[in-house]
This record gives sequence, structure tokens and C-alpha cells, in this order.
Amino acid sequence: MLFDTHAHLNATQFNEDVEQVIERARAEGVSHIVVVGFDRPTIERAMELADQYSFIYAAVGWHPVDAIHMTDDDLMMIEQLAAHPKVVALGEMGLDYYWDQSPKEVQKEVFRKQIRLAKKVKLPIIIHNRDATADIVHILREEQAAEVGGVMHCFTGSVEVAHQCIDMNFYISFGGPVTFKNAKKPKEVAKEIPLDRLLIETDCPYLTPHPFRGKRNEPSYVKYVAEAIAELKGVSFDEVAQKTSDNAKRLFGII
Repeated sequence: MLFDTHAHLNATQFNEDVEQVIERARAEGVSHIVVVGFDRPTIERAMELADQYSFIYAAVGWHPVDAIHMTDDDLMMIEQLAAHPKVVALGEMGLDYYWDQSPKEVQKEVFRKQIRLAKKVKLPIIIHNRDATADIVHILREEQAAEVGGVMHCFTGSVEVAHQCIDMNFYISFGGPVTFKNAKKPKEVAKEIPLDRLLIETDCPYLTPHPFRGKRNEPSYVKYVAEAIAELKGVSFDEVAQKTSDNAKRLFGII
């Protein structure tokens, strides 16, 4: 029982073989997948997949890189989709100071709007953070995001920041980087943070875990993330799989 909490099966990289990719995931013990939409085309595709497969769920939101393009109509669309029974979170949302496509102030405003919407519709949020940790923590606190909580997606911060996020009702999610030999911070956090606050993900088709680095990632590879965490924490693979699945179901309200 593995729960891939962040997948982009709605990416163009899966246009040709998404059915086979999903079949491989099921064969490797993946019981649930959340497909994350972050603009109109990817949101529409996430909803299609969630409607097609009983074990696939959707998250809908607006990516900070494209914050400059988000309109009031887009926000209204997200609010309307939040009522869909297969939509379990809003996101991914947040701040990205690596790609210089949307001004920081625009990103912050779009981020705040989505947090407020999540509180209105009572759904957890999925946070994208790239080179913007201090501002993200500040905004989450200021907007009282703890009311809905959520996921720090593909966490790469310090143990201290992880604890700050947990204090705000967030789970810490790990993907492929925790399997990399030189990934000191993710390994330290995975060791330190209690298992009942951890989630696993692939972020496929990106961030492919060892030993498949350089190839397209897919949900079946989430088992390598679970294996790495089990080794770091000195517990069994089955315990990591069960606990992280239970955590995800609790967060996303999946029975």
C-alpha cells in the first residue's frame, strides 16, 4: 500500500502511455495517486484522470511561476472545482524565486488568494517552494494556513523549518531527492521528523529517484522513496508504506 501524494500524470510526457504507467503503479503496490494541476490545461487533465480512475484524486491550483497569468476567472474555476468529490486539495501553490517569470509581489498575492480560498472551501493546500522558504513560512503564518494545513511538497529545507511547518499543521513530503547520495538535508529531515508527519511522492515525470536518475519518473518509483526513508529511520518498508498512506488519507479526507 503506497500513496503517491504528488504526481503529474497530466504532463505531456505521459500522453502516449499513461494507461500502462498507471498499470505499472498498481502492480508495484500503489493504491492511491494525487494528480496535481497547476494551470488550466493541467487542471482539466487532472480532473479527467480523477473521473476515469477510482484510486486517482486531483489537486487544483495555480503555480507561482505562472502567477502573472492567473485571472479572477481562473480563481473562480478553482473554487468551483473544489466542490468536486475527487478534488482533495488546492495546489500546487506557493513561491518560486528560481524561475524569474512572475514578479515576487504578484506571486505573493496569488499565493495569499489561494490560501484564503482553501480556508473558504475547507481543503488542505500543497506548497511549492523554490528558494523562498522565509517568505513562504511568513505568509503561511500571516494567513493562518494552519486552519487547513497541507503538504510541504518535495521538501528540501532544514530540520528547523520542517518543525516550523509541522507546527502549522503541515506534513513533510519527500520525493526522489531523498534517495540521492549527496542529498544531506532531506536525509537529515527524514531521520528526524516523526513518521506520522511524513508523506511520500514522485513529482513525476520529474525528480526521478536513484537508481533511475535521468529517466522519466513515474508513480511506480515511489517505492524507492519509501525504501530510502525506511533505511534512514531504521524501520520496515511496510511500516513506512502503511504510515505514509494513513497520513495521506487523513490529510486528504479519503476513507
